[in-house]
Order: sequence, then structure tokens, then C-alpha cells
Amino acid sequence: MSESSKQPTLLKDYYSTELVKSIAKNCKAQDNYFKIASFEKKVLGKDWEQLELKERMHRIADMLGEHLPKAYKRSISILLKVAVNYSGLAHMCFPDFVEKFGLDDFETSMMALEKLTEGSSSEFAIRPFIIRYPKLTMQKMKTWAQSDNYHVRRLATEGCRPRLPWAMALPDFKQDPSIVLETIMVLIDDDELYVRRSVANNLNDISKDNPKRVIEIASQYLGRSKDIDWVIKHACRGLLKQGNKKVLQLFGFLDVGHIKVTNFRLDESVCLEERLNFSFELKSTKESLEKLRVEFTIDFMKANGKTAGKIFKICEGDYNEKAKSIKKTYSFKKISTRKYYVGEHQLHIVINGEVFDSKKFSLV
Repeated sequence: MSESSKQPTLLKDYYSTELVKSIAKNCKAQDNYFKIASFEKKVLGKDWEQLELKERMHRIADMLGEHLPKAYKRSISILLKVAVNYSGLAHMCFPDFVEKFGLDDFETSMMALEKLTEGSSSEFAIRPFIIRYPKLTMQKMKTWAQSDNYHVRRLATEGCRPRLPWAMALPDFKQDPSIVLETIMVLIDDDELYVRRSVANNLNDISKDNPKRVIEIASQYLGRSKDIDWVIKHACRGLLKQGNKKVLQLFGFLDVGHIKVTNFRLDESVCLEERLNFSFELKSTKESLEKLRVEFTIDFMKANGKTAGKIFKICEGDYNEKAKSIKKTYSFKKISTRKYYVGEHQLHIVINGEVFDSKKFSLV
């Protein structure tokens, strides 16, 4: 792979100056008319360092479109030969090229995305084709679901997720996921975990808009095999976090009237960048605690002064003991996916979907 040997410190640095020069060199090797100097100058403009990951990816794809032959089939034949030199994030600019320039040539683009998904993934690039050609594309996805190549099978399920993160949503599939289910359920017991995980993530997406459909599937498939049970559990993770009673019962998390929470202690305040400490004890009025799913929820302060809850798992299992002590911390270190605001927060202890105790604390 023609990339810098230095490990990138930021995701966007996978699209490095060295990578751009490497792509240009490999394009030139396949197309003698490719203008290396022009391509490098236009990609690596003055604003290059300020561009984030996807912006750099789009820039490379746009400039490939400007410097490769105008005939789409010809440019694809070149890029398929170039792309074999790359993998992972560095490779994602090639499916992006198909998304940008191939919407009017369905067959060529499907062929290209099927081949390119082996180098990284065509899960983002396939979605505009689903929007424009829903029946044709989903028929192609059904064919891919039968492929001997597990990368292609994974594309068949990952590409049609109704709520794929960092990608355009598929509103028709949010409303009615029937065609998605027809495509992905043949892969629920796939030999590859990579594929099964995608099926689980797709089902989890579907559960957000059509929980009854996923609960029906879970009831039908649970217990068939260890691998399928894993898929169903992972698919229902959102419903479990919501405390959905039917799903909790399906996995054996039953009534917890015999459970008592005692000695609940929580820091009264915590500073940004530090850890919040809390502890409590679980006690049973029966001979054992039995099967429990123990979680905690924090009501985070938002910028508008209101709060929004987020649930976190502590542990789960079938506990033979009569009592259990739990100590836990939560880090308020800054992360890219959540912004913290000072003020009053609240922490709740949740067992099998039921809130048992709550305490307030201040973030300062």
C-alpha cells in the first residue's frame, strides 16, 4: 500500500499528501493522459490542512472526476486497477467517485461497487442508488446476499440500513422495512461474524422505527443457535436500553420485586475532565439475586438548560448470590461525541428496566 509509514494521529490524516501523490502516480500508470501536477495542485490546495476526513475524501473524488477520462466506463476501468493498491479509509475515495459520477450508469456502477467494497466498503456509495433506483438496487442487494464473497454479503445488509451512521437516511425503509428484511434475514446465520454483526446493526436500526417487527423476529429466531442468539441480542440492544418489557422478558430479565438497592453513594460534585464515583449494593429477599441487567442513567445538562438522559450498562448475568456490591465511575473527560455543560445532573440506578434509586450531583 503506497501510504506514509508514519501512523496517522487523526483520521483525516489517512488522506495525506503522500496518499494523494500515490493515487496520482498510480492513475498515471493506467492512463498516460492523467495530469499528475494539476491533480496534486487542485487536491492539495491552500485549505487542505483545514479539511476534515470526508471533505478530503470528496475533494479527491471530485478531482479524479476532473482528471480522468470523461467517459465513465473508461474512468471506472482505470480506477478499479488503481484501487487495488489501497485499503481501508484510504480506499473510500473510490466508492465515493462512483457515488458522485455514476448515478446515470446503473450497471457499471453496481459492478464497480461490488468490486470496490472488498477494499473498504461501498455502504455509503450505494445509498444514492437505493434512493434513485429502489427496486433495481434492492434486487441487486438480494443477489449480493448470496455471494461467495463475505465483503459483498456484508454490503447487502450494511448498505440498506435505514439509519446508517454518517450516511444519508433511507426514509422509505424507516416507514416500511419489509424489503430490507427480505434481503438481510438470509444472512442472520452467515458464517462470518462481520456479516452477522451488520445484520444485527440493521435490525437495531429497524427497531427504532418499527419495534414490533424486530420483537416478532426476536421471538421467532431466539434459541435457534448460539450465533443467531448473539445477532438477536445485539439487534435488541436499543430496545433493552429502553427497558422494553417484552424484550427484557424474552431474554429472561423478569420482575425484580425481590431486589433492594441499599447504601447508594454518589459524589455530590465532579469537575470537568474528572471522574464521577458512585457505589451501591443489591440485595435479594429470595435465595439469590437471579438474572439481572444492571444499568445507570445520567440526565445530562444541555445548552438550553434542560436535561436529556443517556443509559449505560454496568453488568448483567444470572447471579446465585444473595447480595452484590457495585462500584462504578463515569468520566467527564471531553470527547468528540458529547459536549458537557456545567450544572445539576441526576443519576439513576436501573435494574431490568426499572428505576430503583436516584441522586443528584453537580458538574462544575
